Amino acid sequence: MNKVMLIGNVGKEPEVRYVEQGVAVASLSLATTERGYTLQNGTVVPDHTDWHNVILWKKLAEIVEKYVHKGDRLYIEGRIRYRTYDDKQGQRRYVTEIWADNLELLGGPRSASTTPTDAAAQPSPAPQAAPDGEQGSGLPF
Repeated sequence: MNKVMLIGNVGKEPEVRYVEQGVAVASLSLATTERGYTLQNGTVVPDHTDWHNVILWKKLAEIVEKYVHKGDRLYIEGRIRYRTYDDKQGQRRYVTEIWADNLELLGGPRSASTTPTDAAAQPSPAPQAAPDGEQGSGLPF
């Protein structure tokens, strides 16, 4: 089984493009952080942040285009994919990506500071989409 579940913050504005026959493809970077702690002996273990390249297709990409912005908190469910390519200097590069099957908007910095008029302009609750355009149950599992 190849399954990934991530909760994190979007690192920069998502990039959305359209390929053959108008199919939307979105890519975004997602930061996940493991919180630091202090051991009983007083040793401080700092926070650790990992960055993930997330790819979304079709309806999920269209939702990202409309509603997802830098700083937003997301739940992503999908699978891990690896690919290689040769860069301009002819060097082989390896890329790890998360191909999303499900997306949930968990809120972001803007949700805490929205005014009543801003809240009316933004969807609430946030839209959720499952693979092939099916509506999800709202649960992350």
